[in-house]
Amino acid sequence: MTGERKALIFWLAAVAGYAVAVFQRQSLGVTGLDAAARFALGATGLSALAMLQLLVYAAMQVPVGILVDRFGSKRMLLAGALIMGWGQVMFAVSTGALGAAAARVLVGCGDAMTFISVIRMINLSFSPRRNPLMVQLTGLLGAIGGIAAAVPLITALHAYGWTPTFLGAAGLSGLALLVVLVALRESRPGPATANRALRAAWAEPGTRLGMWTHAATQSSGAAFALLWGYPFLVTDQGLSPRAAGAALTALTVLSLAYNPLFGWIAGRFPFRRSWMVLGIVGSTATAWTAVLIWPGPAPGWLLAVFLAVLAANGPGSVIGFDFARTFNPAERIGVATGIVNGGGFLATVSLLGLIGVGLDLHGDFRWALAVQYPIWGLAVAQVLRYRTRARLRARLAEATA
Repeated sequence: MTGERKALIFWLAAVAGYAVAVFQRQSLGVTGLDAAARFALGATGLSALAMLQLLVYAAMQVPVGILVDRFGSKRMLLAGALIMGWGQVMFAVSTGALGAAAARVLVGCGDAMTFISVIRMINLSFSPRRNPLMVQLTGLLGAIGGIAAAVPLITALHAYGWTPTFLGAAGLSGLALLVVLVALRESRPGPATANRALRAAWAEPGTRLGMWTHAATQSSGAAFALLWGYPFLVTDQGLSPRAAGAALTALTVLSLAYNPLFGWIAGRFPFRRSWMVLGIVGSTATAWTAVLIWPGPAPGWLLAVFLAVLAANGPGSVIGFDFARTFNPAERIGVATGIVNGGGFLATVSLLGLIGVGLDLHGDFRWALAVQYPIWGLAVAQVLRYRTRARLRARLAEATA
């Protein structure tokens, strides 16, 4: 078996684990109304539950990046699947807010170990030209978990009840653990100096360009998919629960078309990546504005356009990891990826919380969702700032080479 074929097989095993992680991550968002009733939570409490999960995920990114550079992708993928499964078992049997919070902490912790591990495998196994496409294909195949976390999960919840549904979700993590254990092989990484790698990755402008790229492009789509999209579509836009679930599924399916396209563009035109980012943010802000200022529920055609634009957020955020790869050597790629991912999810956590507070203060989704605009403004300003610095450093490195 050739080395490239082995790399593809190992990558597919890792992506299977990532798809299950996406399912577990988004399982709260599509069951948000049922979770609020089960755990007696208001809008702020529900957003706090989702925020806690993502805050743990974001806080774990740099430590996980250091650990994956030290111990390798397979061990971290196994640990992540085990912890997520344990968390979903707790979520299945809990009836109070405290137990639910502990369960989402575990889900966030296990989830944090997954994507960075897959990205590290890609960076070490595939050529720089193929790398952007493989990362985008990872997002595409991982999105299958997002599809399964929409209509199928809602259907199972209404058919079988809370506890059997989430015990079944925990079983998926057990299956992912077995796939990774049996099918994935990798050589053990060499020793790494964690503090030096962390300082060097943070000092690199390209790393921070990737971080702000992730924040600028991911936060809106992630907040919509993870928590607020379903209640917004049901309570503000007047969709039925099944129609709202179908819309979330459509959002994920639409994103699949962007993954290979963005991967091909980023690999073919690396000096146009930041323009892709700015275009995605600008179109997202425009689409949101059209929906929010529309008097009453938006017509079907506008919601369709809105979902098509919002679907570009996830694939667009992956460009941030390509910046991390471009400007960092292999021995610190895990921690650089962790910085990028952590920064992006901190923006998402902030947005989730601000929307929840806005809903409790005003009771109006439209005013609450307007908090996205300052987040976009700050992130775009930082993308422009670090794009300039990264290009300057690259030119200096070429001049001294």
